[in-house]
Amino acid sequence: MTAYRPPDFNERAALSRQARQKAVDQLRAKPAPSEAELAERKAAALKRAEAEAEQRARRAEAQAEAKAQRAAAKQAAADARAPAAEATGRTAEKAPVPVKTEAERKAERDARYAARKARK
Repeated sequence: MTAYRPPDFNERAALSRQARQKAVDQLRAKPAPSEAELAERKAAALKRAEAEAEQRARRAEAQAEAKAQRAAAKQAAADARAPAAEATGRTAEKAPVPVKTEAERKAERDARYAARKARK
């Protein structure tokens, strides 16, 4: 009995060519779709595209409605807070935060650094 001899490159290449040719032959042997089948596929694709477009439109409409409801709720909450804020003397809007100078920011940064060093 002879020992097993693995196939060399030429044998592997020939097997690959044969397999590729067999696949091509199978594809060529397959009959082309009929006109009725093509029309049916096209109609199904068109129906699917219309359904997707309708779904996108419904989703966009629902999102717009939800956004409008959130805005209305936010406005109603602001309107409800306004009389209470006027009664206490506060305004409903926040006062602008003053911008710190470079020297103030540096002093705060140095203080944080010193605090970290003190913890160690």
